[in-house]
Amino acid sequence: MQMVKKLLGYYLLIVGLFFTGRLLLFIVYFDRFSQSGENYWLSFMYGLKMDTMVASMLLIIPLIVLSFSPKAWAKVSNIFLRVYFVLVFGFIIYIENATFPFFTQYDVRPNFKFVEYLEYPVEVFNMIIADYKLALGIAFIMIGLFVWFFWRKTKESFLPVLQQPLLKRALLFFPLAILLFIGIRSSFGHRPANISDAMYSSNRILNEVTKNSLYSVGYAYYANKKYETKVIKQYGEMSIVEVLQRMQNVLAIKGNDLNATSVFSRMEKTHFPTEKKKNLVIFLQESLGYQFITPQITPELLKLKKEGLWFNEAYSNGTRSVRGIAGVTAGFLAVPGKGVLKRTKSQSDFFTFSSLLQPLGYHTMFLYGGEARFDNMRSWFLGNGFNEVIEQKDYTDPKFVATWGVSDEDLAAKGNTRFSALYKEGKPFAALMFSSSNHSPFDIPSGRVEALKKGEKCVENAIQYADYAIGKFFEEAKKMPYYKDTVFVVIADHNIRVYGDDVVPINMFHIPALIIAEGLETNTYDRLASQPDVLATAIDLLGKDLKYPILGKSIFSDEKHDVVLMQFNESYALRIKDRVAVIRPRQAAKTFKYVDEHLVPVAHDTQLEKDALAFVLGLNFLYSKQRFR
Repeated sequence: MQMVKKLLGYYLLIVGLFFTGRLLLFIVYFDRFSQSGENYWLSFMYGLKMDTMVASMLLIIPLIVLSFSPKAWAKVSNIFLRVYFVLVFGFIIYIENATFPFFTQYDVRPNFKFVEYLEYPVEVFNMIIADYKLALGIAFIMIGLFVWFFWRKTKESFLPVLQQPLLKRALLFFPLAILLFIGIRSSFGHRPANISDAMYSSNRILNEVTKNSLYSVGYAYYANKKYETKVIKQYGEMSIVEVLQRMQNVLAIKGNDLNATSVFSRMEKTHFPTEKKKNLVIFLQESLGYQFITPQITPELLKLKKEGLWFNEAYSNGTRSVRGIAGVTAGFLAVPGKGVLKRTKSQSDFFTFSSLLQPLGYHTMFLYGGEARFDNMRSWFLGNGFNEVIEQKDYTDPKFVATWGVSDEDLAAKGNTRFSALYKEGKPFAALMFSSSNHSPFDIPSGRVEALKKGEKCVENAIQYADYAIGKFFEEAKKMPYYKDTVFVVIADHNIRVYGDDVVPINMFHIPALIIAEGLETNTYDRLASQPDVLATAIDLLGKDLKYPILGKSIFSDEKHDVVLMQFNESYALRIKDRVAVIRPRQAAKTFKYVDEHLVPVAHDTQLEKDALAFVLGLNFLYSKQRFR
């Protein structure tokens, strides 16, 4: 029975570490769910199920070693198990510590974001060192103390078990393996328990507290790899004919036949016909949430608001830059799993404004201050028809270089120089400029703006500088001949942080959007608009009848509906006016009314919920079957 006691002891230690992390998270965020009316003590019961699943997985290797190692290998196996548990407990201590700054930043436990950017170690390492010195220090001190203590106290810890007769140990393997299997499955139902078992409450924060961070990361990684096949079905099922018809009806898009190569491609007549070939410049702003649009933080943008078409109720597709880029360059919504910029089937022949305008003689380009390999941007843009990618290496003597590349000020200057040169050559152009200054660790040059928070690297100061760069860009552009023949768009990719107690915090998807063009009447658009809507409106202002599959409508179209689709982690919210349907994998759909920036549960609207499901399945279909062209 020594083997049983040994494994039970390590099970309790693993679960104890997870419990400690959950308890601290419970205390820190108690005010976020204490008034929700939910039984928040159940968080620990459901949480124990999550912890048991992980602990059982981690004990499989020790069980095999303890059961089948020959007595002659006892010393070697003892060292192996000590090293194994040092690594296991060290990683658990690290991820439990990392949960707190991650939760502060993203309002969720660690998920796929936690590992997604490890392929960009330089940028990520610099950002972590700049922002999380204290958290890292605490984590490594705790890990160091644990390793020192554990290594001293376990010199011969496993030898008494390993020196028992092999047959005796082997006979215990099967009953213990069955127990671990039950622990991993944690369910006697048709399907094993999974992350959805932690989502017992309608309060999102309480559900996050209930989860296990290690399981959350592992499951998210697995799910992102399987979205095109198994995981997408966990949202629900519907015939693809009904899926596409519902999408077309909701978006008021009369596309091609449902079996066509490009299902949503249709001819859109312009409301501003002209013989000129107008240029298009989209200045995409990193992490500029609508809550920052104030006279103190964004005075330049508010000045420009008086010169163009302001979208008062624009919303982002998701919470990542790749979602925003797809929205404003391709008019695509947030596909489940990885964004299309990173997926294999969209690296060529995927619609963008480049594929639309290049046949008309346009020179198309992407301008960025950092390394364009990040988020696979270079490959995606060049693979989908962009003529030119300008990135950090293409700047000579930049005024300021930060963690994520040259400053927005340098980007603005480069853009004006390049656009002016193309205009002189008589080449119409279409460009996406992507800012980077408003990104953690918020490195900005000194002396440009009067800091709102003195001596701090913070989002308010970074946005104020990004706003300054927007002002400089337009100030210089107005002096250049190309300005009068260009449609300008300023829009955010997403908010800096998307957080809130609602299952989908809709108010945190609210972003600014502005279009400025010669002859465009100054106005404010107060109805709902998505990033694809803004793109479709900008293309409308180019003055040509064009055929495209953009999943949005020009606001000048009488057919445009008030609809936005938002992705928050695995959840999707389809909002039509003030009604919202939320769907999640392995969960029943819910309907809400959006009141005072919060979701209020109402009776099920089955048609709206089916429409929401249609978008999830339909977007996956358009990507996987390569029908967005």
